[in-house]
Amino acid sequence: MIKNQKSLDTTVYEQELQKLHEQLVYLQEWVKKEGLKVAVVFEGRDAAGKGGVIKRITEPLNPRVCKVVALGVPTEREKTQWYFQRYVPYLPAAGEIVLFDRSWYNRAGVEKVMGFCTDDEYEEFLRSCPEFERMLIRSGIILIKYWFSVSDENQEKRFKERITNPLKRWKFSRMDLESREKWLEYSKAKDVMFEYTDTEDSPWYVVHGDDKKRARLNCISHFLSKIDYEPTAYDDIELNPIDKGDHVRPSVGFQKYVPNVF
Repeated sequence: MIKNQKSLDTTVYEQELQKLHEQLVYLQEWVKKEGLKVAVVFEGRDAAGKGGVIKRITEPLNPRVCKVVALGVPTEREKTQWYFQRYVPYLPAAGEIVLFDRSWYNRAGVEKVMGFCTDDEYEEFLRSCPEFERMLIRSGIILIKYWFSVSDENQEKRFKERITNPLKRWKFSRMDLESREKWLEYSKAKDVMFEYTDTEDSPWYVVHGDDKKRARLNCISHFLSKIDYEPTAYDDIELNPIDKGDHVRPSVGFQKYVPNVF
């Protein structure tokens, strides 16, 4: 967010989001029609707004077409596999959009900083990741990568809100505390990651996340701009009349209803 920039009006935000949602539906229909394979990687600082953008993208879309992948801690078996093997089953097939809420870049971030991988594993990742992504692109996958940045002041504010708000407490973990203590280490790890993986074939796009509303609109707008699609021309449909016949429905007491509490 540009310093001293006025906060985006909520009404304007909602109007613009509605327009983008309509375009996302058109994009979805185009992906299905043309059999496109779209993979979007969301990475960045904790509390930088990745989840909010993902939620706004998926909100108007068919979950059978647009899927979110947010993997947990790898199993003991997965730890012995080729590193990228864990993510391959979740890559999109024709007519699918897959949003990775964190991805194989865990190795370049949290695993490196927190010591969850060896130096050899980390260095091999930096060497092999660009090749892996080139393979995906050559296979026909449209790969888009977003990095969400946030200032330490705004991250602290959002962490405090997560701690005190029961509806957001699940978002906060002990790992968040440790990651905040290692702010500088994460910054260094991100810079090295960009040096190796911000390639011409598969560039990173940075989203400034201090202003959540603007970040959501800007990211969705950019995402739409990265894929050539055409608005769907829907056929006119007339609803057929209901044939009620002579069926006699059972009495109300025959079924169990949810109480009208509200």
